[in-house]
Amino acid sequence: MDMLQVTALNKTYPGKVQTQALSDIHLSIRQGEFVGIMGPSGSGKTTLLNMVSTIDDPSSGEVKINGQNPFAMKRKELARFRRRELGFVFQDFNLLDTLTVAENIVLPLTLDNVSLKEMENRLEAITTRLGIDQIRNKRIFEISGGQRQRTAIARAIINRPSLVLADEPTGALDSASSQAVMEALEQINQQEKTTIMLVTHDPLAASYCDRIVFIKDGRLAAEVHRGDNRQTFFQRIIDTLSFWGGNSHELSSVRI
Repeated sequence: MDMLQVTALNKTYPGKVQTQALSDIHLSIRQGEFVGIMGPSGSGKTTLLNMVSTIDDPSSGEVKINGQNPFAMKRKELARFRRRELGFVFQDFNLLDTLTVAENIVLPLTLDNVSLKEMENRLEAITTRLGIDQIRNKRIFEISGGQRQRTAIARAIINRPSLVLADEPTGALDSASSQAVMEALEQINQQEKTTIMLVTHDPLAASYCDRIVFIKDGRLAAEVHRGDNRQTFFQRIIDTLSFWGGNSHELSSVRI
């Protein structure tokens, strides 16, 4: 089943000169798939993510998540839909510094009046799985960047969303922390069958996905599938990026 179905999506920003940010995008992501979106800066990948996350409205075309069209919903209904169906992971974590790791993670559940016992159970399971159970009572300013991002992932998935949207989740991290974060996302995708859409310019992060969709100048430009060998996939991502004009400084030369 398609978890996400994007059909003939266009986005134009008005102004003295109209900007066509996205042109005729067709994209479907199956339930349980881990899909990366890549492209040069300004290619439209964040615009696409903003449409799927319902932050921004399409100019034309349709977005369906789990068979539902969020843009046809009333405000209250949309807020609930976003909270229950979507999980978000951002580059800058978006955690509340004054709260503990545990308090940050269960925040979405408090909005839905989930019982304390159920909260405890989910918190226990999720922090153990992500390797952050030892730091549950620490405040955010006391933990490392990699631990913060794993906390953010835990918060994003504690509601068991249909779709997790990750925007440059390794952008602020060193390579060891990036790897831990991508392994965490890969594990959640494989074990929980959570559908993930990842926007990244980092080929190493992208190599954890099942397939990569490349966007250039607001249009779909290419697609690469992982297959069995991650090393080969990584190389194909780098080749495709250089072909479609990814800047050389955006390409890490590391081998995995």
